[in-house]
Amino acid sequence: MITVLLVDDHPVVREGMRGMLSREADLAVVGEAAGGAEAVTVATALRPDIVLMDLRMPEVDGATATEQILAVCPDTRVVVLTTYETHTDIVRAVEAGACGYLLKGSSRAELAAAVRAAARGETVLAPSVSARLHHRQHRPRAALSAREVEVLGHVAHGLTNAEVGRLLHISETTVKTHLQRAFTKLDVSDRTAAVTAALAQGLLVTS
Repeated sequence: MITVLLVDDHPVVREGMRGMLSREADLAVVGEAAGGAEAVTVATALRPDIVLMDLRMPEVDGATATEQILAVCPDTRVVVLTTYETHTDIVRAVEAGACGYLLKGSSRAELAAAVRAAARGETVLAPSVSARLHHRQHRPRAALSAREVEVLGHVAHGLTNAEVGRLLHISETTVKTHLQRAFTKLDVSDRTAAVTAALAQGLLVTS
């Protein structure tokens, strides 16, 4: 019997997943959690084989919860089940240690097959997600300037634009210009996505 923990902040979604999996003789939903922090607590107590994890939840998000669960329960496998499939979401989930990434439009058969595959130690990806990862891995690295990398490095450590400007002895407007150029080259629209993309491409090293 493969034990499963459901994590989603919407009760109707959890109920739907439970209903789908309850029809599979070899799968057992042993617990539910409505948020990331609760997921860590429940997973630590139940040690499920598989966690079906939503990504975007208030307070503690799915990627952070995934990291925390795997730190405590290394034998548990986490499969992300979400409506989002942006580059940033996918990369964050993979870097957090998720072994799978499915979309909420998956059928009962696809969901059950993914749970079984994850339990066997396999990586499970929705076809559209697999295509995005393949594209990301095979596209040229963004040609960021040394200053753009420097600015992004400080942003990765939590500094504001004004703080970066003071540290580098440049104006806040100049910092914004460097960031906007980096956004364009990395094909992203915000600071968090830029840092994530730069890390994924090996352009940044954080300590």
